[in-house]
Amino acid sequence: MANSFSGNVFAKPLAVPHDEQRQGEAYRANTETGIELRLQAKKMYLESYGCQMNFSDSEIVASIMAEEGYLPTTELGEADVVFINTCSIRDNAEQKVRGRLKEFRAVKRKNKDLTIGVLGCMAERLKAKLLEEEQLVDLVVGPDAYKDLPNLLKQVESGQPAVNVLLSREETYADITPVRLGGGGVLAFVTIMRGCDNMCSFCVVPFTRGRERSRDPQTIVEECRDLFSRGYREVTLLGQNVDSYCWSSENAPEVRFAELLKRVAAVDPLLRVRFSTSHPKDITDEVLHTMAAHPNIANCIHLPVQSGNSEVLRRMNRTYDRDWYIDRLNAIRRIVPSCSITSDVIAGFCGETEEQHADTLSMMRLARYSMSFMFAYSERPGTLAARKYPDDISPEVKNRRLQEIIALQSELSLIDNRADIGQVFEVLVEGPSRKSNEQMCGRNSQNKMCVFDGLGASPGDYVHVRIDSCTQATLIGTRIQ
Repeated sequence: MANSFSGNVFAKPLAVPHDEQRQGEAYRANTETGIELRLQAKKMYLESYGCQMNFSDSEIVASIMAEEGYLPTTELGEADVVFINTCSIRDNAEQKVRGRLKEFRAVKRKNKDLTIGVLGCMAERLKAKLLEEEQLVDLVVGPDAYKDLPNLLKQVESGQPAVNVLLSREETYADITPVRLGGGGVLAFVTIMRGCDNMCSFCVVPFTRGRERSRDPQTIVEECRDLFSRGYREVTLLGQNVDSYCWSSENAPEVRFAELLKRVAAVDPLLRVRFSTSHPKDITDEVLHTMAAHPNIANCIHLPVQSGNSEVLRRMNRTYDRDWYIDRLNAIRRIVPSCSITSDVIAGFCGETEEQHADTLSMMRLARYSMSFMFAYSERPGTLAARKYPDDISPEVKNRRLQEIIALQSELSLIDNRADIGQVFEVLVEGPSRKSNEQMCGRNSQNKMCVFDGLGASPGDYVHVRIDSCTQATLIGTRIQ
């Protein structure tokens, strides 16, 4: 799987930024001029679907648009421009986006000046259909062309549909300071690399996001240092496969992921560092030892297995087998004993037998995943699997196997959380819990959500919480410090 969270579709209008001082001229507040500019600014409504990389990309888009005088809004009705940042990993994701675009088009019938744009992975794959055949959008922009948005918007204003889906071997957006649209001023995503070279047979990401390229490590460290200075206390380093991060230049030694982790962890002991996603073929003992040596690197690894059967993994072109994956599990348990492991699991890949499905269930029991993203195989046009392997598992069998996987993961998650009862964790406070303003919530190093009485705790604080009870998804505890 190209990215850790592409199995599910998470969609929401992205929030107005926490830090308004970074939003360009339209955000100059606290002066009469600033207030006037703000009232006159154009509005951008932006929804993001899919993985964390998409949400990170949306923050880049918001920064580019802020320089053009656009303020983000969560109200569709007041927008001048509507963008939907898309996911193309699953057919279900594409259908959700198509449905949403039709709703936007209905809004445009009442507001002829509204510009509708589709961004991200669907843009490259479906540009002709979206623009010409179905006429759902005015503008189509691929993941490497966001800097061209101002020019494309001018083209739309002139009455012409606009498109740029060219992929790049160099673009990393390292020179853009993202507008932070989520995380409540506590959590932030930092993209360290883009693209993917793995060519898993089921995945479209190499075709929609291009080849791997890594950011200059100094720009990554500077971005993390700036975030910390503005009150952020956790960064998640993002990439389709962070373990393949590699930066080199003529005047400096090569920097790989373990070294980058060290540099980011050194920004400040109070900056918690996460990362996602790790490909099982690339995660090294060096990375694990780096995690063990730095208390502020979170003890959680997303290690997508996809299948527990070696033959299925071969057809998926995952370039590791069951034994290799088990070796990596054992290394994690040995070097970082308190580490939680999460995963992606596919049910019903081409040719999967009942015995091979049983191997996946046994792998899940062996790995004891604290959480997984689980989904039925969805054939994507243009992939190796679509060209080479028949999608021969019936929807009924796929769904039954998926339900067995989900049921097992629910059991494993509850067992894993129950084992934490009585333990004390350091928790980074994110804000009030969803159910009560009298309680606060935050995550521990293992990326488990903890809910506790919130008296005296503020977002960005580190507190110690004793776990008293749990659900399958949440630890419930008492603040002891």
